[in-house]
Amino acid sequence: MTTLFDPLQLGDIPLANRIVMAPLTRNRAPDQLPNDLTVEYYRQRASAGLIITEASQVSPEGQGYLDTPGIHSAAQVTAWRRVTDAVHAEGGRIVIQLWHVGRISHVSLLPGGAAPVSSTHRAAQTKTFTRDGFVPTSEPRALRTDEILGVIAAYRAAARNAIAAGFDGVEVHGANGYLIEQFLRDSINDRSDAYGGSIHNRIRLLREVMEAVTGEIGAGRTGLRLSPVTPSNDAGQDSDAPALYQAAVEALAPLKLAFLHVIEGQTGGARDLSAQGVPPFDYDALRRRFGGAWMVNNGYNRQMAFEAVLSGAADLVAFGKPFIGNPDLVRRLRDDRPLQPHDPARLYGGGAEGYIDYPALGDA
Repeated sequence: MTTLFDPLQLGDIPLANRIVMAPLTRNRAPDQLPNDLTVEYYRQRASAGLIITEASQVSPEGQGYLDTPGIHSAAQVTAWRRVTDAVHAEGGRIVIQLWHVGRISHVSLLPGGAAPVSSTHRAAQTKTFTRDGFVPTSEPRALRTDEILGVIAAYRAAARNAIAAGFDGVEVHGANGYLIEQFLRDSINDRSDAYGGSIHNRIRLLREVMEAVTGEIGAGRTGLRLSPVTPSNDAGQDSDAPALYQAAVEALAPLKLAFLHVIEGQTGGARDLSAQGVPPFDYDALRRRFGGAWMVNNGYNRQMAFEAVLSGAADLVAFGKPFIGNPDLVRRLRDDRPLQPHDPARLYGGGAEGYIDYPALGDA
């Protein structure tokens, strides 16, 4: 029987166990550069079978929050190399999450004070984090059809930079109401060109991004994150979410991606959204269409994670906030030890406090 602590060959990436540190935005990268604190933060958590870094923008236009790191410049590649070297020295594996926020941004964060770009010109009814704190997102402009090739090229270049920075691979962020999902869902995408309208057209950006990334670094080092029903960042439900996401996964299955990372329910919230009028989603139907390594996420505790892997319902389980307060989460899960709470007031921004000062078992 397979357990949570058994090794796994994830595409081209060998993992020591099946516990994944999920991507967690922490807003501690001034000038979009990882720093000494970043190095220590990830080094402390290298016992995870796989670390997926905080989302990192693929271009200056892809930034949506203050002090998030990028992977589009030589300086960023050099800075991230210190992180990957530290994780590898501890025996860990690490991939970077490639991110373009689309309309979830603010003009103060973008080059020249430009408007954010999206599949639509309609603003998201949500907030983002700037030097002035949390403020409403700015009104975006819809990308011209001829500009989309440039967005795809940015993902390709970011993947190339990731390998140069020493990462074991990448995860493309296709979830949580950011740019790719702004094209996927008909609740947001109101285009009439080849990237809007039908499901076939709306999954086109995702497909072309994944083809570009896998073409650059190989499918065995490429994963994808999806969130079929999350309402995060004003992402309204698609009119036919099962058909949309099944079509997307079927289109990507021939690529033989290393993994698919699926958020079940609302990101960071309820797994069951029936109280919000959202019908149950058949994640197993997606898995059958994908056929590769299946990573589950959202609200998993120790027992749920054990059962998911033991039953074969999942190949890996991603934990988010538990990894913030517990750098040694793998050991705590293995030995059934209590978990430390994290400090919610120090999630976003700041310095070492609430970031690298959580003790591991046995620390003074």
